[in-house]
Amino acid sequence: MPGAADATTVPASRAKRNGARKSVVKEESSDDDDDEPLTKKPARKRVKSEAAEEGASKPSRKRKVKEESDVEPSDDDDKPTKSSKKKAPTRKAKKEEESDGESSKPKKRTTKTKKEKEEVVEKSPTKGKGKKKEETEEDVYRWWDTDPNNEDNSVKWTTLEHNGVIFPPPYEPLPSNVKMKYDSQKVDLPPASEEVAGFFAALIETEHAQDETFRKNFFQDWKKVLKTHPPRNGIQITNLDKCDFRPMFEYMEAEKAKKKSMTSAEKKELKKQKDEAEAKYMTCLLDGRKEKVGNFRVEPPGLFRGRGEHPRKGSLKFRVRPEDITLNIGKEAPTPIPNMPGNWKSIQHDNTVTWLATWTENINGSHKYVFLAAGSSLKGQSDMMKFEKARELKKHVERIRANYTADLKSKVMAERQRATAMYFIDKLALRAGNEKGEDEADTVGCCSLRCEHVTLEPPHFVIFDFLGKDSIRYYNRVAIDGQVFKNVKIFKENKNDDDNLFDRVNTSGLNKHLNAEMKGLTAKVFRTYNASITFQRLLDEANLEGATLQEKLNSYNKANRLVAILCNHQRSVPKTHDQSMEKMRYKLRALRYDRMKLRHALFGLDGKYKKKSKFTEEEEDASDLDEEWVAQHEDNLKAKEIEKAEKKFARDNEKLVEEGGKPQSDSTLKEKIKSIEADFKHLEKERGKEKATLKTAKSEEKLIEQIDKLTERIKTFKLQMTDRDEGKEVALSTSKINYLDPRITASWCKIHDVPVEKLFSKTLMTKFPWAMEVDKDWKF
Repeated sequence: MPGAADATTVPASRAKRNGARKSVVKEESSDDDDDEPLTKKPARKRVKSEAAEEGASKPSRKRKVKEESDVEPSDDDDKPTKSSKKKAPTRKAKKEEESDGESSKPKKRTTKTKKEKEEVVEKSPTKGKGKKKEETEEDVYRWWDTDPNNEDNSVKWTTLEHNGVIFPPPYEPLPSNVKMKYDSQKVDLPPASEEVAGFFAALIETEHAQDETFRKNFFQDWKKVLKTHPPRNGIQITNLDKCDFRPMFEYMEAEKAKKKSMTSAEKKELKKQKDEAEAKYMTCLLDGRKEKVGNFRVEPPGLFRGRGEHPRKGSLKFRVRPEDITLNIGKEAPTPIPNMPGNWKSIQHDNTVTWLATWTENINGSHKYVFLAAGSSLKGQSDMMKFEKARELKKHVERIRANYTADLKSKVMAERQRATAMYFIDKLALRAGNEKGEDEADTVGCCSLRCEHVTLEPPHFVIFDFLGKDSIRYYNRVAIDGQVFKNVKIFKENKNDDDNLFDRVNTSGLNKHLNAEMKGLTAKVFRTYNASITFQRLLDEANLEGATLQEKLNSYNKANRLVAILCNHQRSVPKTHDQSMEKMRYKLRALRYDRMKLRHALFGLDGKYKKKSKFTEEEEDASDLDEEWVAQHEDNLKAKEIEKAEKKFARDNEKLVEEGGKPQSDSTLKEKIKSIEADFKHLEKERGKEKATLKTAKSEEKLIEQIDKLTERIKTFKLQMTDRDEGKEVALSTSKINYLDPRITASWCKIHDVPVEKLFSKTLMTKFPWAMEVDKDWKF
């Protein structure tokens, strides 16, 4: 994005891992994260139980982390982890947006000394729910307390036992009266062909079904299925435009509506059945410890959607079967039985890798892996080693930069090209890039840039315009070093637009050179280092003295955004963004309305407050509360109050019937609604007047206190709106998960007294438990 280099002058870089490391496997479920090799297989160690801890003369600090689901960041996962000394206060789950600084009611987190915590444990050793919860929680394996200096990274585990993967249920044919039509005739499809038709039918009202590439690929693959499983009534399907999938679509929508209308009890029962079916797949035994498995569900068949202008979008993703999957288990472990007919492709016992199962998908031929969950010991060690390797680069970075700067003038063209590529990776955070096959999206990185992607603009500007990872467009006009400008001009001479700019450089060669500069250094490590060091600098530069909690959160998110822009972690503006912002604007006006009513109630007690500048400014702030909007808002409030009363009436009657009592008569509800309507009639009379009568009388002091609270809340909400709008085109989570050392955030939160749960979702808290214990003076 234009200006990214100026906004964040400390750069970042990215590249895929050197293929020579056979034991390193890429985690399929993560956007940018690689499964880093571990430098040591740590000794097994468990946290002692509380009973043992109480008997120790010097109990060490322990931590319990609640078991986590494998689904990467859940929107409502934002609860703090618990201390083993004292049960943490319950906290409502926050949505992901709120964890990024959009909570309307920030809460202060109270802390107690070690002695106070011990006293609490002694006073209430066996209290109901707390005791039950503590008994069900497992002690966390504190692998980060083990010696990290052992260089043996070949063996990852000694014993490994798991139940494989869970396959999606088989296809259930549609009712006999639901048929797609071809040229206005009903088509009797066999199940195999009907299933594929259903994939397209479900999307007919989306942009995918209108996309020409998507339609073409779908129809080509569907015709292959139809050739093997033709319509039973002999109709020949040769033109997609003559196909009418609406009867299938309408049936599917009706089924969705049925599920939505289920009672809460029915939904709970369905969830219970699902959880019971999946329970044994969710964990494994690793060296005798129970660890959570990550993506243990096999993706069901469907139509490939891809990202951006992917040439294979719309293609049929085949159903994965046991015969496609290789399992990795310990030699002594029993072989799991698949939950569908068939036998595993093969069983292996490789303790130098961390995956549990693998298969190859049919669209791009890429390898899919099942790993342990983000909060597991192996993944945690991998993350920690990745960031430690990036921190190590601090000792070498100036020398490396001096070396490639000297090579910019090398007489050897390969060295000059390599140095120029390193300059771009360093200064502009370009990914290294890899060669792509003909069937893959035309995405490029630094080493695979073509001449058409780079335009020179004298005297020293260069314009980059290409599709990066996930088909995200990278456009940047930036000033560059004079020698680099000269080099690019030389590299482009006598070349066509589709020729490689760096025709003597590739990713493996570049990473080999980086490894010679520093052991274990790759372009990905360079990118991680620059992202984290930039983030640390931006946070340190912000002056937060006297700042409110929301101002601190906005400052953090701004730094996160600048790093995300630098790393080109863009996203399309969410389709619901405008709608979401409109809801926020309405809520802001509603808060101003509440404050206006309180102010008018205060004026009714004493007119002198009308002349005070504080309340005059508030009046100007509420200038958009015209009478028409107020009328509409009060009508909305009345409707909500009536709906709330009706629901409560229904609940109360259900409870009375269950207890054998007599339900309330309808007249009770009518009286309640009549009372609500009377209250709002009174509000209607107050419109346009600086008068307000509250349901409960309040003193002047109480009213002023409530007005001040609402004013502060309005200020906080405005900051939240600004933060959300500014981040609409930036993906903050990618850098937070993969490129920013979590210890930077943990330390910053301790310095500025910010609850880390405001910035890290519950999933990230579980992913990075080792980072939560750093001191406030820790720096990347």
